Amino acid sequence: MEKGKQLNKELLSESGAYPAYNGGVSYSGFTENYNYDENTIIISQGGASAGFVNFVITKFYANAHCYVVLPNIKLVENKYVYHFLKLNQEKLTTKQHGAGIPALKTSEILELEIPLPPLPIQQEIVNILDKFTELEAELEAELEAELEARRKQYEHYRSKLLTFNNVNGGGYKWLTINEIARFSYGFTDTAKEKGNVRFIRITDINENGKLRQDDKKYLDLNNENEKYILQKGDILMARTGATFGKTMLFNEDENAIYASFLIKIDLDKTKINPSYYWHFAQSNFYWEQTNKLVSGGAQPQFNANVLKLIKIPIPPLSEQNHIVSMLDKFDKLVNDLSSEGLPAELKMRRQQYEYYRNKLLTFPSLRGWNTRSNPERKTVDCFVCGSQ
Repeated sequence: MEKGKQLNKELLSESGAYPAYNGGVSYSGFTENYNYDENTIIISQGGASAGFVNFVITKFYANAHCYVVLPNIKLVENKYVYHFLKLNQEKLTTKQHGAGIPALKTSEILELEIPLPPLPIQQEIVNILDKFTELEAELEAELEAELEARRKQYEHYRSKLLTFNNVNGGGYKWLTINEIARFSYGFTDTAKEKGNVRFIRITDINENGKLRQDDKKYLDLNNENEKYILQKGDILMARTGATFGKTMLFNEDENAIYASFLIKIDLDKTKINPSYYWHFAQSNFYWEQTNKLVSGGAQPQFNANVLKLIKIPIPPLSEQNHIVSMLDKFDKLVNDLSSEGLPAELKMRRQQYEYYRNKLLTFPSLRGWNTRSNPERKTVDCFVCGSQ
C-alpha cells in the first residue's frame, strides 16, 4: 500500500487528461500527468471523508491525502479486495484519529482480517458483485431521474396551489404571520446522550423541513423546562445560522423540548391549518420574502420580529385542507423514507447490494462453494504490494 504525492494547486484545472484524487470520494480537479494506472483501489486518508473506499477505472493522479491499495494479484483478486474493503468502509471511518483534521492510519487498513478462498472462488464472487453493482447503478440512475422529475413537479403544483388564481371558493386573504400566530423562543441547556425527553436542536431540521431521526439528544424533564414540551401540530423554525428559516411540523409520538435557537410558532387554528403553513414555509413564496428580510453578517438572524412580517395567502380552511391533502401525497412520494416514497426505493436498492456483499464476503456464505468450508484468513498487509 502506498500514499499519493502532493500536487501543487497550480497544476490542477477544471479540464485535463487525468482526474486528481485528494481523497476517496471524488476528484479535486484534472492534471496532465498521472501516477497510477486504471482499475486501482484508493482510500481517503484525511478529512471528513477519511476511510471512504473507491475504485478508479481510469489512469489518475493520487494526491497526498489518498492511500493507494495495490494487491499482489498472484495471491488475491484486485476487485475482491475492493469489495472486501468497501464492506469494511464503515469500520474504517470510525477509526479516524487526531484532534484537528480526521485521519486514518495505515495500520487500521493493513490489520483488517480477510477470508481468502481460492482465486477462482474470489473471481466468481467478484463477477456476482460486479453484475449486481452494474444493475444497481442503472436502477439508481433511473430512480434518481424519476425523483428529480417528481420534485420539480411537486414544486410546480405547490406554487400553483398557493397562487391566488388557483384557490377556489372565495374568501382569499393575504395576512402577515403576526396576524395568525404567537412566537416563543426555546430552552437553553446542554444536550445529553440520555434523558427522558428528546431535545430538538436547530441541526435536527433536515433540508426537507423534516425532523431528523439520527443523532438524537436528550434532557431530563423538570419544572424549569416542562413548559417547552411540544404538542403534535406545533411548528418550529430555525432562527439563526446556515439553516435560518427552515421550518418543521412536529408530529412525533415522543416527548420533546425545543432548543433556544428555534422559534415555536403557535398558530391560530381557527384561521390556518398547521400543515398548510408548513407547506407554505417550503415554497418559493416564503423563501423569497425570507431572504429579503434576513439580517446579514457572519451568522444570519431571522428572529420573531422579522418572521412576523412574512405574508401568507389564507384561503378558507376547507380549501387549505384540500391543498394539504394534495401536497402531502407529493411530499410522501419525493421525501418519505418509509416504504411508500422514491427515497425509500433508492435506500432499498443500496441495502440489497450491501446485503449480498456481506453474504458473499462472510465465512458462512462460502459453504457450498466447491472449496473447503473454512477458507484461509489473512490480514490485508500479507498480500498488498510493498507493505511488508
